[in-house]
Formats: sequence, C-alpha cells, structure tokens
Amino acid sequence: MTVKTLGLDLAKDVFQVHGISETGRKVFNRKIKRARLLAFFESLPSCMAGMEACGSAHHRGSQFRKLRHEVLLMPATYVKPNVKRGKPDAADAEAICEAVRRPAMRFAEIKTEDRQALLSVHRTRGLVVRQRTRAATMIRGLLREFGHVLPTGAGAVTAFAKRHLEGGHPGMPELASGGLGTLCCQLLGLNARIDGFSRLIERHARRDADARRLMQVPGTGPITASAIVAAISDANQFRTGRYLAAWLGFTPLNKTSGGKESLGHITKKGTHCTRKLLIAGMTSRMLMAKRNPEKAGTWTAKMLAGKPVRLAAVAMANKAARASWVMLTRLEDYRQPAA
Repeated sequence: MTVKTLGLDLAKDVFQVHGISETGRKVFNRKIKRARLLAFFESLPSCMAGMEACGSAHHRGSQFRKLRHEVLLMPATYVKPNVKRGKPDAADAEAICEAVRRPAMRFAEIKTEDRQALLSVHRTRGLVVRQRTRAATMIRGLLREFGHVLPTGAGAVTAFAKRHLEGGHPGMPELASGGLGTLCCQLLGLNARIDGFSRLIERHARRDADARRLMQVPGTGPITASAIVAAISDANQFRTGRYLAAWLGFTPLNKTSGGKESLGHITKKGTHCTRKLLIAGMTSRMLMAKRNPEKAGTWTAKMLAGKPVRLAAVAMANKAARASWVMLTRLEDYRQPAA
C-alpha cells in the first residue's frame, strides 16, 4: 500500500512515524532514529506530513519540503483531542495523522531560517530582560533588609549599582556588601547586553521593508515592529486582521452556551513577547495622550475616558495588530484615522 498521509511525533533522538494509505488504512507505525529520519522521508513517495508546531518543527518542515513532501504544522492543543488514551509516542503520531486530515484544522506557516534567527534574537533579549528584573528585585530586597529603600523605577537601581561599584557602599555588614556588589556588577552587565541586542534589532528593523512600514503605527517602535514581523512570518496565513489579533491573544475568552453570552479575560495565546511589546507600546502612547489630549484621536480619547487604563491599552494594541495585518498583506503605509 502506498503511504499518502504521515503523522510525525517530534523528539530529540527517537521519532515516531504513523503512515496511512489513501483509504485511511494503517501502513506502519514505527520508531526511527534521528540519524535515519531524512533518509526515511527521502525513500517515501510525495505525501502529506503533519507535525505539531513545537521545537524543531520549522527546521524539520523545511527539510521535508525540500524532499517534495507537503508539510503542515498544527498547534499541539488542536491535536490533543485526537489522542485516544494515554500518551505513548505511537498514540501521539496516530493522533497527528488523524488531525492533519481534518477539513477545519488550522495550520501554522513554516518560518524561514532568517525569521527563525530574528525570533531567536528577540527571545534571547527577553530572557536577559527577565534576568535584569530579577537582579534588580534582589538588590532592592537586600537593601531593605538593612533599612535602605531605593526610589521606584529601574533607573534608580542602575544608579545605585554604579555608585556601589565606585565605592559608595551603604551601611551594612561587609559580608552582605560583597554579595550586593556581585549583583550590582551583574545588573550593569545585563544592561549592556540588553542595549547591544536592542541596537542589533533596531538596525535589522530599519533594513526590513515590512518592519519600516509597521513603525509608522503610533506606539510601535523598531523592536515591536521587528517582533511582529518575526512572529507572524507571513501575514497572508490569517484570513483577516481579527484572526491575527485572536492569534496574538487579544480577544476575550468566549464561554457562550445556550444563548447566554459570557466573555472573560483575553486568551493570551500566541507569542508572549509580541503581545507584551504591543501592550507596552500602547501604554506609552496612552500616557502621552493623557499629557497631551489635543494630540489624541477621537477613538483613543473615547477609550481613555470610558475604560480602565489596562483595558484601554489592550484595546489599542488589538487595533494596532489589525492595522498591522492590513499593512503587511496589502503593502500599504499607515493611514491616520479621519476621526
């Protein structure tokens, strides 16, 4: 029997492959070592291969497409309902094979290596930012243990770290001051790394046509524009801008049943980094609109007047995401709303 559909359960060393014929009959369900995986796919006729959109999926998908296979990536949450019982690799591969044939299944676009590289820089920068936040929190906590309280804001912690390394030690035991000095040195090093990653991303954003176009949206800077381009890869995979906003997690969780509408908090799906950057940018724009109401548009002023601060920022980020989809799919510049 000729294999027409494959389900591949990705792993580090041992992969599980489930293959079925055109009529849906199982042809094989076997384990394959990583060293033999490409040779195995090369020996197969062109077929449809399904995989979960997880680690190494984009890399493997690009390899299998070069071997003339139709590769489709699916969110793992959409594959899970097809697992019959338990979670052995054989059951996962069979579930992937069944899910990829469903007519209403949603698929993820395979990213190019350039997009993957750009996204890796954003993820690395995000990790360093989290490490800086933890170091700053630790410095504040140690100082409070000995009665020293720093002003609010990240700048106050950075200024204290510089003073401490220059010899301005606060009143505390020498043992604690030594540990504090290590944290201060680490904080300044993390600041330098973040600045380096930020400059790298900004240079790349100014060379990318899509990123330059997105930077025209108010509240969207080079880092946010670059993150959107890296995460989305191809905006045409979304039917409308609302689909993109839902993918980023800006739409409320819908639990409507029996005709009774029940909307909860936003779903927070999609790429966390992209959503966070969009909300942070719109928060900055919202604060600017509060200081200069004459510069705020009619819709923005209405949101600020009638909605809580965080809800207004999320709504503005939602609107910016939908505008980004229009600009990326139609290759148009940003148009300021008339009202």
